[in-house]
Amino acid sequence: MRVPAAEPSLEARASIIGMSDIRQVDVAIVGGGIIGMAIAWRARQRGMSVTVLERDVLGRGTSRVAAGMLAPVVEVEFGDAGRRMLELGLRSAHLWPAFASELEASCGRSVGLMRTGTLLLARDADDARELERQLDFRRSLGLAVTRLRPSQAREREPALAPTVRLALDAGDDHSVDPRLVLDALGHACETAGVDVRAHTPVASIQLDVSGKRVGGVVLEGGEQVRAAHVVLAAGPWSGQIDGVPSAARVPVRPVKGQILRLRDPAGPGMLRTVVRFRGGYLVPRADGRYVLGATVEERGFELSATAGGVYELLRDAHELVPGISELEIEELSVGLRPGTPDNAPAIGAAAVDGLIWATGHYRNGILLAPLTAELVLGVIEGGHELDALLPACAPERFAVDTLAVAS
Repeated sequence: MRVPAAEPSLEARASIIGMSDIRQVDVAIVGGGIIGMAIAWRARQRGMSVTVLERDVLGRGTSRVAAGMLAPVVEVEFGDAGRRMLELGLRSAHLWPAFASELEASCGRSVGLMRTGTLLLARDADDARELERQLDFRRSLGLAVTRLRPSQAREREPALAPTVRLALDAGDDHSVDPRLVLDALGHACETAGVDVRAHTPVASIQLDVSGKRVGGVVLEGGEQVRAAHVVLAAGPWSGQIDGVPSAARVPVRPVKGQILRLRDPAGPGMLRTVVRFRGGYLVPRADGRYVLGATVEERGFELSATAGGVYELLRDAHELVPGISELEIEELSVGLRPGTPDNAPAIGAAAVDGLIWATGHYRNGILLAPLTAELVLGVIEGGHELDALLPACAPERFAVDTLAVAS
């Protein structure tokens, strides 16, 4: 009886590929979401050859589901980690207007930047007390936040319910449409000459013969892409790439979020400002659409939508903006945020030369995209302008003890 030949290993498949099938680039980026594409665009602008390797459809993962809030003031949390994140968020929010303008000019497409500010709303006495505490905290950090009486909040946004107890106005927190940003980045990268490859899963990081420097990546089919620098920007899937030494790994987990997209048949105008409340947010678009989200669920890679999650989002939003009951449901999406143990991003050089992390942005991937691109390019080019920001997101904070690994 004829015994079928054994399937060759990944390494063996890679070794027998002809040299003509091995691509050599300056930068290989694993992940085609807004983070990976922003890095690719900036790298290509600086004359580097770039390949983006996306496991699925370009931009169809976390970035496409995101609401697009640029909200460092609203998102800041108590504690040292929260303050470090605030510094990153404020810096990136400052970069966004110029980033959006340059991106729009490069491809002739809008990215939906809406500079309308954000309102934090209290629905009852408990929420109002918490908002007062949040107001004091933000003022202690020197952030521009204004306390609004219920009548002032309703004057600002007439669609708010008369039961609103208190509001805070974060006038510098805005929003953008991630789907428009992804579309614009795709065209900008294509025009600039970035090699973008969809449906191209990366199986493993490849090290050079010394084992101390990255050599490129190996695709699931065995093809090699050699690169002087490899950027891991695959969101919640970043931790699933093989070949990264234990001492250089970053623990990234998926955090599930259910989110609704609604449309007003009457057109735009019901709500002009982003509103945040305990349990969710409502983000208006310029065309009369609204994004209502989002649940926060530790469910691994589960992507099923649930009646309970949708009900809670609609119930909580309806108490503060009753008019949403008249909106049409266009889409129910489920996305996975990339979280780290401290929910701060991992941006910067790994313990392996040439390997760079750009993941773990959790709820702030859209906000931090321009800054992440600048930080990664700074690492690649050896610049020092933004070095002061790198400790707040250094991947090395998750490093495994090398002695323990060796033993």
